[in-house]
Amino acid sequence: MALTHAVIIPTYGRREVLGRLLVWLGEQTKLPDEVILSTTDDTQVPNVKTRFPVSKVFGIKCISAQRNRGLEMALGRFDVITYLDDDLIPATRYLERACRALEQNPDWAVVMGHIIRDGATTGEISWADGLAALRAADVVDEAGDDAADQIGAQGGNMTIRTAMIGDLRFDERLALYSWQEDIDFTTQLGRRGRIVSLPAIRSVHMAVRGGRMSGLRFGYSQVVNPVYLLRKGTMPASFALKLMARNIAANTVRSINPETHIDRRGRLRGNLMALGHLLKGRVEPEYILQIQ
Repeated sequence: MALTHAVIIPTYGRREVLGRLLVWLGEQTKLPDEVILSTTDDTQVPNVKTRFPVSKVFGIKCISAQRNRGLEMALGRFDVITYLDDDLIPATRYLERACRALEQNPDWAVVMGHIIRDGATTGEISWADGLAALRAADVVDEAGDDAADQIGAQGGNMTIRTAMIGDLRFDERLALYSWQEDIDFTTQLGRRGRIVSLPAIRSVHMAVRGGRMSGLRFGYSQVVNPVYLLRKGTMPASFALKLMARNIAANTVRSINPETHIDRRGRLRGNLMALGHLLKGRVEPEYILQIQ
């Protein structure tokens, strides 16, 4: 029997982008049984026609909390859930391939797709350019089903077997943008089943600006969140230290001549603020709620 399947989309401040994604999901070769939108209120939800049922759940603006609200709606009703970012463009066979992978591999807990272009590293990618990249990849479809084991998975690009979730939830102490909440959650899932990535499950991440936090807040999270997860035991020390060092170095060097789409100086100030707190023994990811 085919696995029942829900898509959960945490979203805020991107009504038009979300609407385009909902329409595009109607082109999937395997339609979701339901799409759950987790946001703050009805003003965030576009009025578009879809080829599948759409549910809504409202609450505070926090990625971890939004993921949990969607999860609570899905547990007990669906075999599989896929988390998608609202600015991700999944290839038309994305859901089909993700579900088939879990159907064929009962010991797998999480399947992560392959982002062939990521606007987070290159600057925002337009919808048209994203579709063109996916179509070009489909023409040369040489990606097989070779699975690569992962420490954790990307939160906006992963499919999870719900039977392995149990009482596990996303950590809401990782407030607002909840940076690295996906690693925290899936690392724990990795103790119950394999976490793998598959190159055939393709997508493009547009990295649309808007609906995100300030550079100062994000910079604070770049340092405090890895230390918090290291102490929690859900992020390896080597991974956490490399992550922090890379971000602090990038923010320091690029703050001299910052990119137009990244607030490097704000991030660097947030990095330094977090380091000051760590020196005082403060490891409080939720402190970003107090940063203006």
